[in-house]
This record gives sequence, structure tokens and C-alpha cells, in this order.
Amino acid sequence: MRLHFERGMRVKKYLRLVAEYIKKSDMLLLSLCIVCSVYGIIIISSATKSFNTNQYVYIQSAALFLGIIAFVVMSLLDLDVITDKWRWIFAFNVLFFLTLVVWGVEGGTGNRGWLRFGPIGIQPAEVVKITFTILLAKQICFLNSHDLNAPISVAQLVAHFVLMFGLIILVSDDLGSALVYLVIFLVMLFAAGLKLRWFALGLLLFAAASPILWNMLGDYQKQRILAPYFPEIVDPSGLGVTWQANQSKIALASGGLKGAGLYHGLQSQSDALPFKHTDFIFAVAGEELGMIGCLSIIVLLTAIIIRCIYVGVKCNDPKGMLVCMGFAGMLVFQTFENIGMCVGLTPVIGLTLPFFSYGGSSILTLFAAMGVVSGVWFRRKPGRRHYSSSGH
Repeated sequence: MRLHFERGMRVKKYLRLVAEYIKKSDMLLLSLCIVCSVYGIIIISSATKSFNTNQYVYIQSAALFLGIIAFVVMSLLDLDVITDKWRWIFAFNVLFFLTLVVWGVEGGTGNRGWLRFGPIGIQPAEVVKITFTILLAKQICFLNSHDLNAPISVAQLVAHFVLMFGLIILVSDDLGSALVYLVIFLVMLFAAGLKLRWFALGLLLFAAASPILWNMLGDYQKQRILAPYFPEIVDPSGLGVTWQANQSKIALASGGLKGAGLYHGLQSQSDALPFKHTDFIFAVAGEELGMIGCLSIIVLLTAIIIRCIYVGVKCNDPKGMLVCMGFAGMLVFQTFENIGMCVGLTPVIGLTLPFFSYGGSSILTLFAAMGVVSGVWFRRKPGRRHYSSSGH
């Protein structure tokens, strides 16, 4: 009798803990992430029908399940406790990228940005997005306690970014992921209150160095960058570097308002549309679900981005605010770039559509990142946010 009583008390204790977690964590954000991912799995099932296998749906579903666990775990971690171990985080970031020097493999996108363990693939650039953002927030807050706009402070921040950017380019040649890190870096500095003169100086230095940087790119990378804007010059036949974007535009144009219906798209159900379950999942949605399907994707992703910004503004914690803004910037850039390359407005650089494109490591990383945002909401502080900054 006493044993049953003790078990009952333990069950009640666990239920109270679960109820408290649900009450304090960001269930709206988790719900939006799950809806996007389930929506994505449905589109993936159609995009991969011609592959005559369900493994992509199974793997993505498993990644979603693990992603939810990652969301919960990350939301329970305290940012202050994590960032106290900043030396370990920095070492992890560098060493994880360096593993690609020995074990990096090509992942079908022309770069050596993957680690393979049998059927499981991990992209270090995806994982390190989280730890880089958290570490950068720690560094900004520390420097801001002295003088964020001092030249020595800016130099330290730039050195941190250049190291990570350089590692990505050198060990994996993944320009797309490197640009995501650049956006995270710039958004967080702007949110921290770095004066505009530093951004203007950075722009001038970039303009001055652009001829050198351009010559460092390979011919194929140059063609990819120029293709959306000078297709007749770069690829007059339309069968080369512009082929992917052209097929994507055909798929989107044929969808109309309501689309051809799932599993009924001519481009989507053939081999004409390349990387249709990853880079060009938006084109599949456009052909089979029409403009309505595309707009629903944009609305859902916009809602997640707005939620991240809202949590950052309301958390009353400088470090938490910076992390939320960094992740929001990441989502904005990846969404804009992916949709842009599907409609032919931006270069095809291998960035997937967040939560929708196939990719286990991407889903896990996104849910973990959103879990960090939920943790910021979980520990939000009452009162006004005190963040001493010199402003813009």
C-alpha cells in the first residue's frame, strides 16, 4: 500500500514538472516548428515518390522526433551556465570544423562539408551555428561591459568571425553556410548597438577587397553568382549553370493558384527538377500546391521569425536578446535565399528551406536553436531590459 502511495506521489511530481514546463516554455514556437516540419514531410513524400523509396520520409520523421527532444533539452539549459564554459565552446567550434580535413566527404552539393557515419550524415556547419551564436552573444556582452564600439573590441569580434568564416571556406568550400554565419554576425552586432560607422567601414573594406575576393572564387562559383542576373551571358543554352533555376521556375509557373495536387506535378514527379527534396522543395510546393501552398509556407516561417524577435525583445536579458536576434537573422536569410534561388532572383548556393527541406542534421539544429529561444522565454526576467550601449 505504501509502495503504491509513493509511486503515485512520484507520478504527481513528474506531472507537475511537465505542467510547469508547458506553462513556462514557448509552446507556440514549438507548435509552429512542428507544423512546418510535418508540412515539409508531406511535400518530401511527394518530391521523393519517383525515387521508389520511403526512406526520406522515415528519416525526416525520425529527425523531427529527435528534434522535439532537442528542443526540450535545449530549452532547459541556462545560457549563463553554458557560456561560462566559453573556452570549451570555442574549442568545440574549431575542432569540429577541423574534422572535415580528415573525414569530410562531398554531400552532393559540390563541397566537402559532411561527416558520414554509415547512412547518417552530419554537417558541422549546421551544428556550430548554435554554439557560434551563443558564444558570440557571450563575447558581445563581455565587450559591451567595457566599450563595444572601441576599436579593440571591434577587432576582437571581427577576428572571431573571420576565424569561423575562414574555417568553413578552407575545410569545406561551403560558401552558402559561410554567408549564413556572416548574416548572424552582422545582425547580432546591429542588435547590440554597434555604431553604423563600423558597418560603413566594413562595407568600404569589402568593396576595396572585392576584386581580390572575386579572383579567389572558382569559375563555377563565379558563374553561379552571375547566373541570375546575366543568364544570357553566363549560360546562353540554358543547359548549364542556369538549368536548376530554370526548371524550378517552370515548376512554380505551372502551379497556378491551387497547384496540380500532391504527387501530380509534372516537374516534381520526374527527374527534370534537381534536388527537389532539398534545395528546391519550394518549387515542388509551388507546382503541386500552387500559390496558396507557397504563401502558407512563407506565413509559417514568418511567424517563427517574428516569434524569435518577440522573445528577444521581451526577455529583458541582453545575452538572450542577442541569441534570439541571431537565430531570427539566420532564418530570414536562409528563407529569402532559398526562395530567391527557386524563383531565379538569387544565386543557387545550396541553402535549404528551414524546417521544410529534407535534412536530418538541419532539422535537429533548427529545433535545438528554437529550443534555446524557448529557454530564453522560460527564464525571461520582469522589468525593463538594461543594456548599456552607445547606440547606432
